Amino acid sequence: MHTVRYSFVFLIIGFAAFAISAQITAIADDDDIQNWNDVNLTVVVNKKIDLYFPLTLRFDKNISRVNQERAGAGIVFKPTKSIAVTPFYSYIRSRNSAGRFRIENRFHLRFVYRFQFKKFGLSHRSQYEYRFRPTGNLWRYRPSITLEKELPKDIASGLKVFITEEPFYESASRRFSRNRLSFGINKALTKKLSLDIYYLRQDDNFSHPGLVHVIGTAWKIKL
Repeated sequence: MHTVRYSFVFLIIGFAAFAISAQITAIADDDDIQNWNDVNLTVVVNKKIDLYFPLTLRFDKNISRVNQERAGAGIVFKPTKSIAVTPFYSYIRSRNSAGRFRIENRFHLRFVYRFQFKKFGLSHRSQYEYRFRPTGNLWRYRPSITLEKELPKDIASGLKVFITEEPFYESASRRFSRNRLSFGINKALTKKLSLDIYYLRQDDNFSHPGLVHVIGTAWKIKL
């Protein structure tokens, strides 16, 4: 177990180094400010299975227009309290480089492993995606590390802070061409509802814009 934990720590260091490198090479005049909004609905079937329904609405061009809409459905398998496996499908309507909307169908397979590291929560997620697009199909791999810390109740009850590092490997470029570094807070509003508010920086040396600053929210509902 100690070997596994140390491996995750080394992964965090490696991902952080990748983020710094990507930020240095970002093009200063090729950036955007965006707003991403997610609603993730989970319906509990039993102790081992949940139904999963994600919805997304994103704004780009300095938060002046709708850029992307998503709707999906999937199943969460939970063989243990620490492991979750989620296959799901997404229907995506997003703008292309010419500003016109196009349709994409995407299949995902997500694996999440969570454990406690001293006084912090640490989780690793591996996500594989296959994208069916009018301009050509492709796949990508998205590993990520999230470190979170629950604040003392006398400071803020039900409040956590978190930081996530997520690089992207693209089959089209055959390299890690995108990186996302985000941090924010999670607030438990009720037993069945929580809210994430976060800032995310996306560096991309393959797609445009190359640098994206995101202010995002994610509502998490569990029924």
